[in-house]
Amino acid sequence: MSEMSSTYPGSELTGAGPVRKGARINSLDIMRGVALFGILLMNIAGMGLPMAYSDPTVSGGAEGLDLLAWVTTNMFFEGTMRGMFSLLFGAGIILLTSRAEAKGHDIHIADIYYRRNILLVLFGMAHAYLLLWVGDILFYYGLAALFLFPLRKVNPRALLIMGLSINVIFFVWSYAEHKALVKQHSEYQAAVLVQQSGSELDKKQQESIETWDKALKDSRPTEEELQEIIDYRRGGYFGIVKNQAPIVFHMESEVAYRFLVLDALSFMLIGMALMKWGVVTLKRSRNFYWMMILFGYSIGLTINGIETRTILDGGFDMLSTSQSYLTYEIGRLATTAGHLGLLALFCSCDCLKWLKIRLAAVGRMALTNYISHSVIVIFVFTGLGFGLFGEMSRHQLYYVVLGIWIFQLITSKMWLHRFRFGPLEWCWRTLTYMELQPMKRVSSD
Repeated sequence: MSEMSSTYPGSELTGAGPVRKGARINSLDIMRGVALFGILLMNIAGMGLPMAYSDPTVSGGAEGLDLLAWVTTNMFFEGTMRGMFSLLFGAGIILLTSRAEAKGHDIHIADIYYRRNILLVLFGMAHAYLLLWVGDILFYYGLAALFLFPLRKVNPRALLIMGLSINVIFFVWSYAEHKALVKQHSEYQAAVLVQQSGSELDKKQQESIETWDKALKDSRPTEEELQEIIDYRRGGYFGIVKNQAPIVFHMESEVAYRFLVLDALSFMLIGMALMKWGVVTLKRSRNFYWMMILFGYSIGLTINGIETRTILDGGFDMLSTSQSYLTYEIGRLATTAGHLGLLALFCSCDCLKWLKIRLAAVGRMALTNYISHSVIVIFVFTGLGFGLFGEMSRHQLYYVVLGIWIFQLITSKMWLHRFRFGPLEWCWRTLTYMELQPMKRVSSD
């Protein structure tokens, strides 16, 4: 969650710029609300279907509307909503620390900052283990943020270079893994030819066939394995916790340090730079944001389209998917820039004020709303409620998403009309400052 979820909503930003002050007040909250909804759009496949997040042929359908749903999300939203959220988190780091230091709280801000993010790590662990969402991001955000406090005063150009450098690391890493996979497949094919010729396989050739067969098995579960997942997800709460605990442990250890912490760090650093340049607070010209849209979408959607076509042509096999990862970070970063430019123009225009007010409320309650996604889907998909896990096709899951969006657009505004913070934001703030925070809104607020 962004550091600015409700404690520092961005409504005190000042300074001259080409966009009127009223639009700038809610820009961070509106963007955060949109990113939060976009994260649910991506997460729902993992919440409602077994092992279908990246491969619709496993479950949920891969034809017609179901395939269109996968193509659309892969083209426009894969990685970009998480990227947007990370950018805003980085922006929040600058806003939080700079305000505190401007008030002379230099000594205490470090204590507050680190306690705040350690709490976020604990929230993330509880979310993953107890609220059953193995795709939690709070854990990784809290860990990544621990490294960023010393960098808060670094100039924005250096922050941007550091963020982009991590993306270069990802490219080198992905290239090495793809090259190893291609070599492994070539050795497998050579061994199969020897086997088909009737010749006896040596030990290395036999190992090549066994290794590739195991990789294929791991990448595409059997019907029996899928049914096992469906059965325990539709079962009792403690059965789900028991079955998913090893997955969560794997995600929050090996996967965390291979991918997700670095992923968060990259975009947070870029977000810190963009905050210092006034990009996310609408201090740049409209032409600047139009250029972000033009170049971001031109580059990003072109790359995303090529990646999507590669995966489709390869039938979602390991090689085509691995090949698509080579340009993943470039396409994702460029498309995220396009989204950011589009949202900046949306925040600064006079249209759909009712929607912007409600999106800002969703963004101010980002932590509460993010966790409530998991609470709601527990009752929709598991045995604690309707037990619909594995029942819906891929495109039908987005009816659930739309329902949650509408619910949170309504309830977030209603809640903040009476209270200063969302309930989890209040808890987070109280634990951070170790002092009970006022919850109910008074007329002077």
